[in-house]
Amino acid sequence: MSIDKSLLTGSTTTLILKLLEEKDMYGYEMIDTLAKKSDHTFDLKAGTLYPLLHTLEKKGMVSSYEETSVNDRTRKYYHLTKDGQGLLAQKQQEWMAYSATVNKILNGGLAYGTP
Repeated sequence: MSIDKSLLTGSTTTLILKLLEEKDMYGYEMIDTLAKKSDHTFDLKAGTLYPLLHTLEKKGMVSSYEETSVNDRTRKYYHLTKDGQGLLAQKQQEWMAYSATVNKILNGGLAYGTP
């Protein structure tokens, strides 16, 4: 099922922060990991990801460093900072409240899972 892109836009930051909570990653690794974990619901383009990463870095939510691999390819890795961990926690709480409310409305005003 195809998902409206406007629904995806608001959650992209949260998803990227969540990936970086698991481990440091370079950009295309994030794109690939997110696509695989979401069964390709989230197929980000580099033109979407990199501006977001640069904004998060300017705000101190992520930091970056370069590392050279065994094949002499230098990659820029991103790391979730302590401030980024706080933002992720906040975004996760927001998402839980938002999705619970949407599910409640879709369920006719009853809490999700209520018979």
